[in-house]
Amino acid sequence: MQYRKDKKGNDISILGYGCMRFSKKGSGIDIDKAEKELMAAIEGGINYLDTAYIYPGSEAAVGEIIHRNNCRDKVYIATKLPHYLIKSMDGVEKTFQEELKRLQTDYIDFYLMHMLSDVSVWNKLKQMGIIEWIEGKLSSGQIRNIGFSYHGSSDMFKQLVDAYDWDFCQIQYNYMDENSQAGVEGLKYAHSKGLPVIIMEPLRGGRLVDLLPESAKALFKKDPEHRTPAEMAFKWLYNQPEVTCVLSGMNSIEMVEQNLRTASEAHSGCMTDSDKALIELVKKEIDKNVKVGCTGCGYCMPCPRNVDIPGTFRCYNAMYSEGKKSGRMDYLQCTAMRKDTSSASQCIQCGKCESHCPQHIEIRKEIKNAASALETPVYKIAKTLIRLLKLW
Repeated sequence: MQYRKDKKGNDISILGYGCMRFSKKGSGIDIDKAEKELMAAIEGGINYLDTAYIYPGSEAAVGEIIHRNNCRDKVYIATKLPHYLIKSMDGVEKTFQEELKRLQTDYIDFYLMHMLSDVSVWNKLKQMGIIEWIEGKLSSGQIRNIGFSYHGSSDMFKQLVDAYDWDFCQIQYNYMDENSQAGVEGLKYAHSKGLPVIIMEPLRGGRLVDLLPESAKALFKKDPEHRTPAEMAFKWLYNQPEVTCVLSGMNSIEMVEQNLRTASEAHSGCMTDSDKALIELVKKEIDKNVKVGCTGCGYCMPCPRNVDIPGTFRCYNAMYSEGKKSGRMDYLQCTAMRKDTSSASQCIQCGKCESHCPQHIEIRKEIKNAASALETPVYKIAKTLIRLLKLW
């Protein structure tokens, strides 16, 4: 296992265990199966475990497995505050204490503000008193490191990085998201500020493995070097020194063993010219299914109506390259889960964006098509509820 330093000089395994996808048994988690897989990972050198309050049964399963095996001192536990469900500091404290109880511990190594997608959300938390609460927990040792997880644009991500003296952050990043969400721009910015960056969705929920187009799968089947889709996706990330730890939601011993092997061999600068060429060929096969040739450059922004144009096109394309459910869920997170919504339907067809697009995309036409495909009745209901409950 390779390790990289966090902000305080601790060694973090470059492969982390994402505990959201433990196997199910009946209506809950298959705790015995999860225990075998998680302990195999820990014995293989993984020391960063990622869970969250809203992952059904996950915190409790992690706590029970760690307790059974008496290995709390061998791992760093990361979990998250669901601020979007909480309206007061009493609620924050109650939730935190519940998490400690579930995890059977008296401290959290890495604590995140979950899905902090907008500076206005952070400002709302500050007005509630979150900074004083965080500083009290850091002082007492109940929280060892404070950070946030993020879905959204690179510009907003950079504003959030600068909004507080964070210890770390977590972003969605993979070879298909290089220029979307926080992207490589956000990754490098966080690194320049001394922040360790934890990577989620390195395989886009398995879509860069099992759900690849058949033409892309064929590239791997005939590969003379016998490289696998998962291996290349992880290697692409490990190649970048700005990446601290890559989370993987492993739910089989075979998956654990394969990912441990990749993590033991990969290092900064490990990508060969042949590796890079294969990734580019795979990306081209995936891109054949896209609807709009947007590169995510952002030259069309800002929109006078606050439409997230690159983000909308990314989600619109994902509907056809990865599945409708995936694209629409991503769109809901990135446009509706924020105080200042950025939905495509807010477009007034002014055309300002088109004059700046280096790809000469008919943005007004395509944004209308995207809104029709992405903003289903379910989206509209969810967006209304988010506004009413102020979940942003």
